[in-house]
Amino acid sequence: MALDLEEQEQLATLKAWWKDHGGNIVLVVVAAALAFSAWQGWRWYQTRQATEASTLYESLLSALETGDVKGVRERGGALAERYPNRLQASMGALGQARFYFDRGDLKSAKAQLQWVIERSPSAEFRDLARLRLAMVLLDEKAYDAALGQLETPPAPPFAAQFAALKGDVLVAKNEPKQAAAAYRAALEKAPKGDQAFVQSVRARLEALGG
Repeated sequence: MALDLEEQEQLATLKAWWKDHGGNIVLVVVAAALAFSAWQGWRWYQTRQATEASTLYESLLSALETGDVKGVRERGGALAERYPNRLQASMGALGQARFYFDRGDLKSAKAQLQWVIERSPSAEFRDLARLRLAMVLLDEKAYDAALGQLETPPAPPFAAQFAALKGDVLVAKNEPKQAAAAYRAALEKAPKGDQAFVQSVRARLEALGG
């Protein structure tokens, strides 16, 4: 059926508009399709990364539990190398640090803790690693290095433990006044309900004369 004059004008206007803007619309549609595809691909990649990291972490835990030194080194190394930005790598390094510390391999324990401090995406894990590294350094009588790990204020959940450990290091350095001040700070920051921690710190403070 033939178009009337008004319909012909509308069609001509549409063709002219499409001629001017159609290319841009195609580009927008293609860009949107590519963005959606990239987003889907990123989700798939993240899911795959999480699954693989979790599987490797579980394998590392098994090696830690059975005391498989070779397995710990191989699986821990693979976890850190392949998935450094995933929390499983940080948890694996912390587990390895304890594993090596319990066996007297302080060099390897410190290396794992330092890795967490430098590479973990979690501020809480970094604080925990600093706390544990300071403990190792205290055992080694590297007092100034231990205090250096405790110098930067941690997240609130770790504040009391940082202060208490600082007190322990200062006691070892034979600086009782500064140690007492650190213990008092630990008591002020102690979480409510943690009576075991509070009693322990109070005992150490009383040993210094209050």
